[in-house]
Amino acid sequence: MKLKRQAQAKTLRDFRKIHRITGVLLFAFFFIVGLSGILLGWKKNSGGLIMAESYKGQSVKLAEWISLDSLHKNACSYLKDSVSPSLSAEVDRIDIRKDKGMVKFTFKDHFTGLQLDGKSGKLLFIEQRRADYIEKIHDGSIVDYYLGWDGYFKLFYTLIMGLALIIFTITGFWLWYGPKMMRNK
Repeated sequence: MKLKRQAQAKTLRDFRKIHRITGVLLFAFFFIVGLSGILLGWKKNSGGLIMAESYKGQSVKLAEWISLDSLHKNACSYLKDSVSPSLSAEVDRIDIRKDKGMVKFTFKDHFTGLQLDGKSGKLLFIEQRRADYIEKIHDGSIVDYYLGWDGYFKLFYTLIMGLALIIFTITGFWLWYGPKMMRNK
């Protein structure tokens, strides 16, 4: 009985050590993930600070809209004329908001977004896509973005953070449950 209790105490000490070392090594990353996660959770309720409001176009009827090609050309022109001629016009995503009568264009190499009226093609709003930037911080892809890597840092980062969360869950549970089990014997 005493040998079993000593083995349980050793396991508890080992788990406490693993929990502590993992926490110390990854403290800054957990802080970043936590803070960015809070910001992402509040993005739609930030009054446009983190995520811009979606503006409304003239018509929700797609038949009345100008062609996607024309909208794309307009977006590229607005980007060059209204934001900066030096920014890349390579589109990352085109988000069609039929219910708003609006199309959002986001770009691959920067965090600018343009909202255009689907019917007229006129510029409704220029946004800085802070939520996209925060998301890249949250998932580690910001490193890939700035270093031009092909998503390799994000893969490594999410693997490490996921494994650390699993380790914290297991060791944390044992640090809570282990002493209770030892007291009951």
